[in-house]
Amino acid sequence: MGGASSKLFAFGALRTLRLERPSSLSSVSLNRAIHLTWSDNAFTSAPSRFSAYRVYTTSYDLDAGVCGTQWLLDGTTVAPEFLVAALANGAPRCFGISAVSREGWESLWSPLWQDTPRPDARNVLVFAYDENALLSGFRFWDDVNSDGTAQATELGLIQDGNRTDIDFWVYRDPSDSSLWIRPEFSGTRVRLYSNQAITDLTSIDFAPATGYSTNMIEAVPGFGYVFEIVDGSVLHYGALRVTHVGRDYLIFEWSFQSDIGNPELLRHGNLPTVTASGFEVRQP
Repeated sequence: MGGASSKLFAFGALRTLRLERPSSLSSVSLNRAIHLTWSDNAFTSAPSRFSAYRVYTTSYDLDAGVCGTQWLLDGTTVAPEFLVAALANGAPRCFGISAVSREGWESLWSPLWQDTPRPDARNVLVFAYDENALLSGFRFWDDVNSDGTAQATELGLIQDGNRTDIDFWVYRDPSDSSLWIRPEFSGTRVRLYSNQAITDLTSIDFAPATGYSTNMIEAVPGFGYVFEIVDGSVLHYGALRVTHVGRDYLIFEWSFQSDIGNPELLRHGNLPTVTASGFEVRQP
């Protein structure tokens, strides 16, 4: 009887000493990195006993919808945020957060979360074709060495508008000098993301499943556009938000998901508060 009582006491003590688990977790996908943020309830519920948060990561199977089993401790922090850097673009990752007390007790993990780092860029300038044909085309990704990995030199390429392998080129309407995004590559289609301007490229979270067309579309400042790019049997998504339209050129910010078939396109807007990307993982 005494042994059972001791076990019950130890279990009760563990529940008392262990901090609350972080109640939520979210992220923002970056170029070769993921920025994690979570609820600070472990600290606010017991500030005198709180020591640090631990950040765990593993692989994520996008097709099966499950996290890997080889979890690694990526780091610790006292703040409810963490930058996981030096990641491979297009490789989904799974994350979990725990809280550690000053006595060394570790909490249960937060809800698990997955996200995928991907390249992005800002302030790209592309000319109208009849103003500067050599700088009028744009290609999200050209896998020059055919290794299936998106290197920095292969991404966000401003190219000759005469090429047939570019994703789009910029057309200038001679009647009013408006600029239009004209898909070029046979597998590239485009659609307007929404019927109103968006505040940042972070507003484009997931690529819509339908509504794409090979028709050219007018470039309007503040509006977002999503691209469906099918090369053979391989599907990728890209997005851009137009920041400026002049008579001779337009300026835009862009993002691209190098993970095949992954519709996630959210990017970091270099703002103190950003919209989350990824999604919570429901374990079987």
